[in-house]
Amino acid sequence: MRTAYQYKLRPTKQQAQEIDRWLSMLCAQYNYLLADRFNLYEQNCCPINACPLVCHLPELRDNPDYYSQNKTLPNLKKTHPWYGEIYSQVLQDIVKRVKVTFDRFLKGDSNEKCSGRPRFKSRDRYRTFTYPQMKDGCLQGNVINLPMFGRVKVIVHRPIPDGFKIKTASVTKKADGYYLTLSLEDATVTAIKPDFKPDSITGIDVGLKEFLTTSEGEAVAIPQHYRKSQKCLRVIQKRVSRRKKGSNRRLKAVKLLGRQHKKVADKRKDFHFKTANNLLKKYDVIAVEDLNVKGLARTRLAKSILDAGWSSFLSILTNKAENVGLLVIPVKASSTSQDCSICGVKVPKKLHERWHDCPNCGCSLDRDHNAAINIKNRAVGHSVLKAKSLLSDSRIVLEAYTYCEAEV
Repeated sequence: MRTAYQYKLRPTKQQAQEIDRWLSMLCAQYNYLLADRFNLYEQNCCPINACPLVCHLPELRDNPDYYSQNKTLPNLKKTHPWYGEIYSQVLQDIVKRVKVTFDRFLKGDSNEKCSGRPRFKSRDRYRTFTYPQMKDGCLQGNVINLPMFGRVKVIVHRPIPDGFKIKTASVTKKADGYYLTLSLEDATVTAIKPDFKPDSITGIDVGLKEFLTTSEGEAVAIPQHYRKSQKCLRVIQKRVSRRKKGSNRRLKAVKLLGRQHKKVADKRKDFHFKTANNLLKKYDVIAVEDLNVKGLARTRLAKSILDAGWSSFLSILTNKAENVGLLVIPVKASSTSQDCSICGVKVPKKLHERWHDCPNCGCSLDRDHNAAINIKNRAVGHSVLKAKSLLSDSRIVLEAYTYCEAEV
C-alpha cells in the first residue's frame, strides 16, 4: 500500500534561498528538455495533405527519449558546473517528468485521454523537486537529511506508522512556505479488512443544498468556504490590480492573495477528510455516483460545484477506504433523482423541485434522500459487492467446518 504524508518545513534563510535556486535551475532544464522534444516533433509531424512534393528533408537525428536525454546530464554538469550542486536523481526526475508530460500529449493517459500541449514553465509556476529514492533513517526526530542539500527542520505533526518505509520525498514551495511530502509504502497491509461486513452499506448523494445525504436520511451541511471568503478575496484582488506590474508592492499583494486562497483550500480539504472519516467509521461499504464533475463544472453552477469540491472528496474517500480495507463502489449516475426508490417509476422533476412525490406508490421524501436510496440499491447488485459477500460467507463456513473438526 502507498500513502503520502505532508509536513511543514522550517528551513533557514540560507536554505530557503538554496531551494529557490534549485527550483530556478530545474525550471530552466525542464524547459530546455521540453523544447528539445518539441523541435523534433514540429520538424517531423505535419498533415499528409499539407506536405509539399518538394520539401527540405531535415538531418537525421536520434529521437529524444528518456534514456537519450538522461545521457546528456553528465555533459550538462561539465558545461554548466553549477548543476553539479544538485543531486543527480533530482535531475533524472526532471527527465522523467518531461517524458510523462509529452507522452500524455501524444499517446494519452491510462484511459487513453490525451492532454493538451505541454507548456513551458515560468519560475513562479515551477514549485516542486523530488528525490526518487530515500535512505532508511533519513527522518530523525524533527530533522530530515536531504542528499546534497543538508539537514532541514520539519514539523512532524503526526508520526510515521510502524512498518512504513519512506520511498520518495518531494519539496514544494507554496504561498505560506515550504512543505515536505513523503511517499510511504507498507507491503504488510491487507487489501480487505478482516472483519469486513458487506451488509454495512450506505449510499450517498452529493449536492449543493446539502453537501451529501445518506440513504438513511442523514445530511451533512455544505460549508461554502469560498463564498464565505469572497469579500476578503475581493479586497485583496483589488489591491493587486491597483499595484504597478513588476513592482515589489504588487509582489507582496500577490503573495497575500495566494495565502488567502490556500486558507480556503486547506479548510475545504480538512472538511473532506473529516467527512470521509466519519462515513468510514459507520459503514464498511459506501456507494457513490460516478459523476462527470468536469462536465458539470462547465455549467452555470460551476462556482458552487468547484466550491463544494466533489471530485476531491470522492478521491479522498476512495483512497482512505482502500487504506483501511473498506469498499467504495461507483454506480451509474443517470436518473438517480428521477426514479422512485420504492416502485422504480420515473417521476420527472426539474432542478428547483427538491421534494419527491410518487403518484404510483405514494412515496414522499426529500429528493436527495430518494437519490441516495437509489444509489444504494444499485450498489447492492454490484458484482464486486457480491464477490465480497460470497467471500465472507465462505469464510464463515470454513470457520464452522474447522470448529466441528476440532470438536470431533
